[in-house]
Amino acid sequence: MTIPDISRSPLILVDENDMIIGYSFRDACHRGDGVLHRAYSIFIFNSQKELLIQQRSLNKELWPLFWSNSCCSHPRKYENYSQSAHRRLTEETGLVSNLVYLYKFTYQANYNNLGSENEMCAIFIGKSDASVIVDKSEINDFKWVSMDYLREDLKLNRHFYTPWFILEFEQLDSKYRSTIENLFVSETRD
Repeated sequence: MTIPDISRSPLILVDENDMIIGYSFRDACHRGDGVLHRAYSIFIFNSQKELLIQQRSLNKELWPLFWSNSCCSHPRKYENYSQSAHRRLTEETGLVSNLVYLYKFTYQANYNNLGSENEMCAIFIGKSDASVIVDKSEINDFKWVSMDYLREDLKLNRHFYTPWFILEFEQLDSKYRSTIENLFVSETRD
């Protein structure tokens, strides 16, 4: 059996219940108001409880140079959320982590008149202290920041962040603090 080239595989179209209804390529999924498709966002923390955030590449069609979560992408036709998240985390950042699934949500956001995101987005968190090795075609810059820093910066500079990151961070900060803290429990027992 031949293993398909995932990078050339279409994205997964879904209904509001995340049931697969078809497949389409990335450009078509992001035209106009977009077509609902699967996506995910990953939040990686280090031992100092700092979050890795990235500034999207200037080459991105949607939200170039905006700050966002550690990694985000789309599962392809032959992948589930988790397989794709682990693959892309390593491809974009050089990091490997045991990712923990938190929740899924849908959102739609237009970027100027250039296109939009219309996604069923799964959220994962993980931990790593390895050196970040960025894929420059995806990431312009990155930094490790505290949750306190982000809370304040989002009050002052919300316009520098992607719309999905803002929604996701607010959920992480209000509903998933204890789950994030659990990432660090094992190291305090050692």
